[in-house]
Amino acid sequence: MKRNDIYVLAGTVALLLPFFVSETVYNFYVDFNANHGMITSFIKFAVLATFGEAIGLRIRTGAYNHPGFGLLPRAVIWGMLGLTIKLAFVLFASGVPVFLAYMGLESAPTAIKAYFTWSKLFVAFSISLLMNVIYAPIMMTIHKITDTHIMNNGGTLSCLLKPIKFGDILPSINWKVQWEFVFAKTIPYFWIPAHTITFLLPADFQVLFAAILSVALGVFLAIASLKGSGK
Repeated sequence: MKRNDIYVLAGTVALLLPFFVSETVYNFYVDFNANHGMITSFIKFAVLATFGEAIGLRIRTGAYNHPGFGLLPRAVIWGMLGLTIKLAFVLFASGVPVFLAYMGLESAPTAIKAYFTWSKLFVAFSISLLMNVIYAPIMMTIHKITDTHIMNNGGTLSCLLKPIKFGDILPSINWKVQWEFVFAKTIPYFWIPAHTITFLLPADFQVLFAAILSVALGVFLAIASLKGSGK
């Protein structure tokens, strides 16, 4: 373990520890999250998902940051993606139980709000399945496009003000890796089970848990990058 790894580990503990040892900090989070869900979603993903990408960079290169990587623009983009993730959570968590009731599982809307039951597990799995099949591939592709846009502009904050050249970036994506690894492996084998657990949690903690999981996304992206480069 290098010195930078120790600093990062210590910083992570210092950031998270107050939420576990201070009832005041914990209650502030719960209240603020309940009243300002979109703001907290932006912050959670801006911090945690960007941290995941930094870990991914550490896996690929041995460093958490380097010139051109663009931690700050990545944080802004992740914050914006976090807003869409919160939107997806609300839409699918509300809509899928209604759809299941329409299909004959009349207890679905109440089952997802109850304590753990097999019916709640089935509804949570259904929410996760549909969200990850319908929404996740779009979000992952948009992330790949914005990630490429940031790197193409040297990782500067000014890239956020420049138009994204979708027509140039889309053909440059390694769709074999995007499909065979990012979509076909991480979605069914990690994201669907992980988000099933997410939707078993109280609503106030679902997006936080999803943001923590986004750290894993940074690792997956690092692996995908290595696969795409043939290493």
